[in-house]
Amino acid sequence: MPEIRRAIAADLPEIAAIQAASPEAAQWNVADYFNYEFLVTSAENGIAGFVVFRRIAGDEIEILNLAVKPEMRRKRVAESLFRAVVSGFFGAVFLEVRESNAAAISFYKSMNFQVLSRRENYYYSPSEAAIVLKFHSC
Repeated sequence: MPEIRRAIAADLPEIAAIQAASPEAAQWNVADYFNYEFLVTSAENGIAGFVVFRRIAGDEIEILNLAVKPEMRRKRVAESLFRAVVSGFFGAVFLEVRESNAAAISFYKSMNFQVLSRRENYYYSPSEAAIVLKFHSC
């Protein structure tokens, strides 16, 4: 069973590699993730994925980035990370995803996210609309 834990500084090179291998994900300075809630899941071959999120109100969370190592995709790593975020949480979870990121949109819909709105030109390099999604944990 993979371990989900808070990220530590020693994880940053692997996080940066996962992010670089995930051009559809947000491309932040990975050290900045420590300004938020920052979880990783480990596998036999190192870090399998990460999630960065923040509480924006008592009953609202925003997922800022979630990415999984390419060879670990479709193995429920993202689902495990998402479930860790919402474990024991009752409220709304929001996120934005590139309109062209069909795999992420499909994943989030499978986790019962609903499309809330569309934001034109939200992303750059290349310019693209964002789909805003909302999940409600009861």
